[in-house]
Amino acid sequence: MERGLFGFIIRYSKREQLLIVPLVIASMVILFASLDLPKTIVNEPIQGKRFPNPDSTVTFLRIAPSLPDFLGGPTTIFEGFALERTPYLIALSLTFLALIVVSGLLKLQINTMKGWMGERMLRRLRYTLFDRILRFPLPHFRKVKSAEMATMIKDEVEPLGGFIGEAIITPLFLGGQALTALFFILYQHIYLGLIAFFMVVVQAVIIPRMRRRLLVLSKERQITARQLAGRIAECVDGVVEIHANDTSNYERAEISARLGKMFLIRFELFQRKFMIKFLNNFLSQVTPFLFYLVGGYLAIVGRLDIGTLVAVIAAYKDLPSPIKELIDWDQQRMDVQIKYTQVVEQFTTDDLVQPEIQRVVDAPVLPREGTVRASNLSLVDDSGNKVVDGVSFESSLSAHVAIVGNAGSGGSALAQLLTRLVPPGSGTIEMGGIDITRAPEAVTGRAIAYVGSAAYLFPVSVRENLLYGLKHRPIRQASYEGEALTKREIELRESKRAGNSTYDIKADWIDYEAAGVSNALEMDARILEVLKTIDLEETIFEVGLRSSLDAEKAPGLAESVLRARDAMRERLNQPGIQELVERFDLGRYNRNATLAENLLFGTPVGKTFAVDNLPANKYVRSVLEETGLADDLLKVGHKVAETMVELFSDLPPGHELFERFSFIQHDDLPHVKDILVQVADVGLNRIGEADRNTLLALPFKMISARHRLGLIDEPFEARILEARRLFARNLPAELRGAIEFFDPSKFIGAASLQDNILFGKVVTGQAESAARIGRLMREMLDELDLRPMVVKIGLDYQVGTGGARLPATDRQKIAIGRAILKQPVVLVFDQAAAVLDPVSQNRLLANILECRKDRAVYWVLNRVDLAERFDMVLMMDKGRLVERGKFADLKSSGGALHKLLAAA
Repeated sequence: MERGLFGFIIRYSKREQLLIVPLVIASMVILFASLDLPKTIVNEPIQGKRFPNPDSTVTFLRIAPSLPDFLGGPTTIFEGFALERTPYLIALSLTFLALIVVSGLLKLQINTMKGWMGERMLRRLRYTLFDRILRFPLPHFRKVKSAEMATMIKDEVEPLGGFIGEAIITPLFLGGQALTALFFILYQHIYLGLIAFFMVVVQAVIIPRMRRRLLVLSKERQITARQLAGRIAECVDGVVEIHANDTSNYERAEISARLGKMFLIRFELFQRKFMIKFLNNFLSQVTPFLFYLVGGYLAIVGRLDIGTLVAVIAAYKDLPSPIKELIDWDQQRMDVQIKYTQVVEQFTTDDLVQPEIQRVVDAPVLPREGTVRASNLSLVDDSGNKVVDGVSFESSLSAHVAIVGNAGSGGSALAQLLTRLVPPGSGTIEMGGIDITRAPEAVTGRAIAYVGSAAYLFPVSVRENLLYGLKHRPIRQASYEGEALTKREIELRESKRAGNSTYDIKADWIDYEAAGVSNALEMDARILEVLKTIDLEETIFEVGLRSSLDAEKAPGLAESVLRARDAMRERLNQPGIQELVERFDLGRYNRNATLAENLLFGTPVGKTFAVDNLPANKYVRSVLEETGLADDLLKVGHKVAETMVELFSDLPPGHELFERFSFIQHDDLPHVKDILVQVADVGLNRIGEADRNTLLALPFKMISARHRLGLIDEPFEARILEARRLFARNLPAELRGAIEFFDPSKFIGAASLQDNILFGKVVTGQAESAARIGRLMREMLDELDLRPMVVKIGLDYQVGTGGARLPATDRQKIAIGRAILKQPVVLVFDQAAAVLDPVSQNRLLANILECRKDRAVYWVLNRVDLAERFDMVLMMDKGRLVERGKFADLKSSGGALHKLLAAA
């Protein structure tokens, strides 16, 4: 990157800057004309200097240039119009108005072009910085914080976009305006011109000197703000440790100290800024005072006409603004130069990956047969210690190799060297005759797969995370028509002009061939195989059962679910099973469903009829009022609140009873207590609307069979059924899309797949009812061959930021599945299964080695006993390869592996 901001600007926007220059010059001509015209209006038509008689006329718009003799001499192109005094005044005034309009249009065009250019350059800069992040060597990420990097790209370079468009054009434009106005004043009267010139010099010298301290403060503010963002990110990442060690108040104190430092910096910055603004405004207003004093005196003594004085004052009106803006521009220039320099320093490293390494290659040559040969590999860490020291070995591209050793043995570093995640300090790695240390990522990213001990998942679906390793380049271009095609063409043109990637993110990037399939349907089948290999198929199946899906997005889904519902109904009619599920019945109250579900007899679509919004919903309130349930539900809510406060006040946050029985979160208990105190003081019917809704919301969450509070008896149930019928019968047309009613013949898109199949609720209180129903449902779905459909629905589950919505074991399995799916030549695992229990590790290891029977696997093991299943064992100790060979041979030799087994 260019070290200086102006070098960056000139390199990438010189053409756009030059295109604006003619418009700036034209605006100066218009400005001078608009400054001179008021003088003509005052002196000629108003004071009548060119109208000695009432019938006198003046030629308007006569065009007669005085050409040199060799061009023909003076020539009259247009005779103009002969106008009397009043028409002449109107003509000059209309000309002045036209000059104002033209000047405004020129400014509009200039500002628009500056905006385009600034935004385009800001886009280029952000893309360049992100590109450099992708080219940082892996060890560099240990020195930087992700939050600071994101803040710099998002926020710190934002002012640069506005300045880049003004970097050259603004001083040219404003300087031209100021010089035009100053020249005009000097041209009108030398003394008044010198006064204006002197005041401009004073402003240009004093104000920038006073702003030097502002630059220092601005730099300090930027650094402290960036450090604050990084510290907050650290607290978010370490929130478990904060709670576990009771250091929340310590963290509050530290953040408070940082905020205090920022406050003092910003306070001094604002004080100095407003002081400079006051002085600048004062100097700007002193000049008109001198004009009125000196110019007025000269007019009184007859040495200056009134028109000239008016023109000078009008011209000066346009002088302070560009001068002030020029000073502001200079301040902004120094400020953004500091920002740019700091950002460039943060994004500069000596060992940046060269762009050629990450270039797109359509059909890279991959190693297919031969050996993996490591020759004298060495790697030095940031502190100068050799974490890998002179490692050499050779194995077949079909061998399974275990890497074992104590903590700090260098096994993990060797795994990263094998995948070229870090370049070796010395030595080479060849795979099938290809030097991996020099190969582009198009080769290493396809030929090698790596999974570490703490894999990262992107905040997309399970499916997208599994397919991530197949997105090397666009395989099939997206098709566009009409307006979409026009937008794509504009985006492509702008991407080229801004130096961004021109690849279409909406294209199909999935390399089906690399996964050994030819289309999306085969890919789904391949993913199901991988899920079984990584022992995750059952988990995704359960996720699918709990998921909801729009039937329109999955053709055939509704029919399949209804078929499963019919089959499930037949099974539930069998003796000993029918009492495990209470099915939805329009004429019965379901005691294993919430009161809200019983009232609505359906599943809400959106938030209109969500359980927390029911008390405030006008239509629901009208139904409750009409059936006389509103006051009774309020009383029930009051009793529920008293019971909850009594039972749960002394329990700690997160206690399991809150999840199982309480309708109130622990943090809400103090508010509910306040409501109960208010009810005791003023009565239940006199509390506020918000508190009333809080109490009304509690009964809606009650499940009679589960909570057993004795507050809902059979007569009350009958009244709920009456309200159910009234709710459905009078539901306004505009609200019908906000709920899907339970119907045994229809698919319920807003409900989970499991609820759709059961069409009811699992009975509470029956021994292992949920487990028995789960087994029955699985058997039924297997018989109907619907299990793959459920798993596919589960693959659309969103994993959250970093996979936070999944347990650590499932995150690792998905990362392993991602590596297996792309079928690499060499698969490298660095303690990838360490988070699993021993039984799961054994099962996963056996599945993967069987899946990769004829292809290379390198696995850094956390359990040395697992190495027995591998063809070769590499024994690492303090960065050196101390033993290699078959497990049985090394075990019987009494060497390092034998000792490690004995210690384990």
